[in-house]
Amino acid sequence: MKYPFPFDHLISRRDALKKMAGTAGAISLGNRLFAQAAEINPVEIQIDPTPQHGLSSYLFMQFMEPLGATDGSVEAAWDYRQNNWRKDVIDVTRDLAPTLMRWGGCFSSYYRWKEAVGQRDKRKPMYNLRWGGMESNQIGTAEFVDFCKLTNAKPLMCVNFESDGRRYWMKDPAGQSRVGDADEAAEWVRYCNDPNNALRIQHGHLQPHQIKMWQIGNETSYSTKGYRCETAVAKTIEFALAMRRADPEISLIGWGDSGWAPRMLESAGEYLQYIAFHHMFNPDNSKKPVLQGELYRQDPEATWNQLMGAWKINDQKIRKIRDSLGNRKFPIAMTECHFSIPGRNRCDVLSTWATGVAYARMFNNYQRHGDLLKIATAADFCGNRWQVNAVMIPTPQSKGKAYLMPVGRVMKLYRHHIGRYAVKAETQNKELDVVASQTDKTIYLHVVNTNRTKAVRASIQVKDKTFRSGRIFEITEEPTVELSYLNSDKAMQISEKLLGPDGIWEFPAASVSAVELYVG
Repeated sequence: MKYPFPFDHLISRRDALKKMAGTAGAISLGNRLFAQAAEINPVEIQIDPTPQHGLSSYLFMQFMEPLGATDGSVEAAWDYRQNNWRKDVIDVTRDLAPTLMRWGGCFSSYYRWKEAVGQRDKRKPMYNLRWGGMESNQIGTAEFVDFCKLTNAKPLMCVNFESDGRRYWMKDPAGQSRVGDADEAAEWVRYCNDPNNALRIQHGHLQPHQIKMWQIGNETSYSTKGYRCETAVAKTIEFALAMRRADPEISLIGWGDSGWAPRMLESAGEYLQYIAFHHMFNPDNSKKPVLQGELYRQDPEATWNQLMGAWKINDQKIRKIRDSLGNRKFPIAMTECHFSIPGRNRCDVLSTWATGVAYARMFNNYQRHGDLLKIATAADFCGNRWQVNAVMIPTPQSKGKAYLMPVGRVMKLYRHHIGRYAVKAETQNKELDVVASQTDKTIYLHVVNTNRTKAVRASIQVKDKTFRSGRIFEITEEPTVELSYLNSDKAMQISEKLLGPDGIWEFPAASVSAVELYVG
């Protein structure tokens, strides 16, 4: 382990005890006193198993968007020699275990779905207006649905919402229209879900694709050159009615960011199941940056402190959406979210374990908002350049296999160890960020030790319950360690350990842990 500064000026505990006592016996006594003090005074983590609110299985959604020349993204996950998805990408996605996969983003604002269905050698390529380059459309509806089936995820489609009203996305460089209207969206729903749809059957897919979740509009409010709120509300109703005629059983997500949520709910709420918002943000200090570029390597402590407060910015965004709803308990969906820090490929600090710990704090906060927050993510899904991805895909020439980034590793940890409803967890120790959930007789505790250099010894207690046994699933790493395909099979691995019946555990410095308690 390498440290950025020399430690010659520091005195060890052993040397200090020698100077105080002057004998080996005093050293032994000192060690016993330190151990006894730690055992007598562990911090308490109190769990009240009374159910609070249900937790959606969609809190760790993934978001797949063809990003053209900017990032290989979807194309990088496709093996053109085998004419199928790369096996290493399928394997690592199964490990990640997302329950929901979204197709769309800005790309959906000029995406014409019919160009990417049917016989693959006859599909029409398109110019990627947002991200540059040509999109082959070799990966379309059927291929995306196949990916979801292979990875046990449900598909979520984002439809072309009349280019979100933005004229610069309404035509390609050749002057061809890129606008998709309500009828086109409804036809897509029928293509996917109608058992007797002639076009899909003609394309060789006898069984329906069964896509039951659809988003209307993507970041519609983020441009002054797009639709205003009233127009978007009216268009949302138009789209919803047309799409529901195609399949009355679908769930619809309407756009509600930038203060649009109250008006959208007032007029279109009866047609929607969720209100969407996005949050791409820079958690750095705007006056004195420490994260951007390669600055984060210069001062690990400042980098750590800045990242540990990132969840508060994300929390403010979620609260703003919640507060805008007033007393209405309407489900909200954060269908895109990630750090957006200036630097090479959106900044290399995102490959460090310090960022993994920062994301864990965000995931803990998602659970606190789980009464309304029903769909959420904290990363784009996959690619071979951007550091904001949950899955990194090395190019074939590197001979590396796809691997989970720090955010993906924490997503995996939480996704595999979380309950169906939230319960209360408290501790007086400010260095531990703690939330809890439960399913049947298993309590799940998520613990983030925000102390960069010191472990925290804790006593886990369940109100009016005893637990027969417990397990700890833990990621602990030096915060400055960075992931690449060279060390992805060694760094930031999840270790499993047994928790004794006394409930005493020492959470390592800069660690993220999932605790499973089996209560009587």
